[in-house]
Amino acid sequence: MASVDKRSVIEDITFGGRTAEEESEHLTRYFVETEQWRKVWQDEVDIVFAPKGGGKSAIYSMLVSREDELFDRGVVLVPGENPTGATAFEPIQLDPPTGEVEFVAIWRLYFLVLVVEELEKYDVRSDKLRAIREALASIGLTEGVKKKRTIIVRVREALQRLLVPGSVEAGLSLDPVSGTPSGITAKVTFNEPSVEQELAGMVSVDRLYEDVNDVLGEQSLHVWLILDRLDVAFTASPELEANALRALFRVYRQIEPLGQLRLKIFLRSDIWAEITAGGFRETSHITRDMNLLWNRANLLKLILQRVIQSDVLVGELEVDPALVIASSDAQQELFDRVFPRQVDAGSNKPATFDWALSRTEDGKKIAAPRELIHLFNVVRDRQLARIDTGQAAIAENVYFESQAFRDAHPEVSETRLQKTIYPEYPWLRSWLEALRGQRTLQDVVSLEALWGTARGETEERIRRLVDVGFFEQRGPVTARTYWAPFLYRPALEMVQGSADGLRERTGDSEDLD
Repeated sequence: MASVDKRSVIEDITFGGRTAEEESEHLTRYFVETEQWRKVWQDEVDIVFAPKGGGKSAIYSMLVSREDELFDRGVVLVPGENPTGATAFEPIQLDPPTGEVEFVAIWRLYFLVLVVEELEKYDVRSDKLRAIREALASIGLTEGVKKKRTIIVRVREALQRLLVPGSVEAGLSLDPVSGTPSGITAKVTFNEPSVEQELAGMVSVDRLYEDVNDVLGEQSLHVWLILDRLDVAFTASPELEANALRALFRVYRQIEPLGQLRLKIFLRSDIWAEITAGGFRETSHITRDMNLLWNRANLLKLILQRVIQSDVLVGELEVDPALVIASSDAQQELFDRVFPRQVDAGSNKPATFDWALSRTEDGKKIAAPRELIHLFNVVRDRQLARIDTGQAAIAENVYFESQAFRDAHPEVSETRLQKTIYPEYPWLRSWLEALRGQRTLQDVVSLEALWGTARGETEERIRRLVDVGFFEQRGPVTARTYWAPFLYRPALEMVQGSADGLRERTGDSEDLD
């Protein structure tokens, strides 16, 4: 086959966007339905933890795209955050709540308003629902507000009228002579109302939730309140983020007993680890959770699911897409017909897909879909560039060269460092820049000298770098070393091998990759 023909095939292949937001229009064709997806779809889990780029937003987006199917099952989907653009919680970042307790109140009213407005959108009619709306209107949460950020602002305003230090006050007016209730300006309280308040028409937030649950039961409906993008919602400070998310999980525990209402949370696992590091009592009570992990088989299927979207390639190779997706052996066979068997030749060198995994894994041995998809997208672009410049020498039985993979890796590395690590953990920048041009295998002594820090400070920095997946921790405690994975090496121009004196101190061999 002439190279011009191969170019037309390569040009027709697309691996999709790096994020679920970027490929929302095509995600239904690309999406890999794993057992973990099934658990979410069948309502077996409420909380999905995943590393950044680990696929949680793809599951969230798939739920949204199947809103009609869910409704046919009696499930009303209520997103709690904007899918793209500015976060709904931007007003909170500008004027942060005082602490976790206030955040609990914000979440509870916010969710209540979202659910009521969604039910009214579906024209659900009920005396209880009308009473709930009247109660919310009494504290300024009137109907007709559609933008989520506006709802947040209205909730904050309502709480300013209701909250005083140490308690929650209702707007109850008393007759100045008899002292009995003579009117009411607010019908909602976060505490259980007194007899007088109840006679005056006051109701607790707990009761409003119970009434919503009753309305849903009467209508044979369930509501799934779903929340994603929490990593960008509260970025003003770590304290704000911790208060907001710890409060969110407290509210989850309060909502959980309600049979018709589910709060489903999609959160990065590193953020969860951070907010619970000092202890969090609710953790032991959270059982409907799941860590989203990927293995080689799932990741291979993820890439091949995208490859077979090319009608040109499918026609050229005469393959049946349905049969490919149904069999892992068929996926590997097709992969080997499209890509070279190895990137680096040699009996001890990995096959191409395993090479790709090793170049996109972090120090925790996690290869996230985002980096893998990015790698294959850049491989495609590099291959087309090599054809256009006359450099390509593609083997007869495949469509890509090994060199395209080698050329692609540095861009993926640079993107991971500059667009993920530095923005997410800005305090790491100076630590990592000190590693530029250094050896890939270090120990506490070499890092202490490199950073010019005392032993305690050096150990704390190492711990943080291990936690974020920059270093892979190796060896026993008495001879511990720290290995920089391939993912970060080109971006920091790191050189394979052991730091000076490390082998003598630890007895370790050279950095064997």
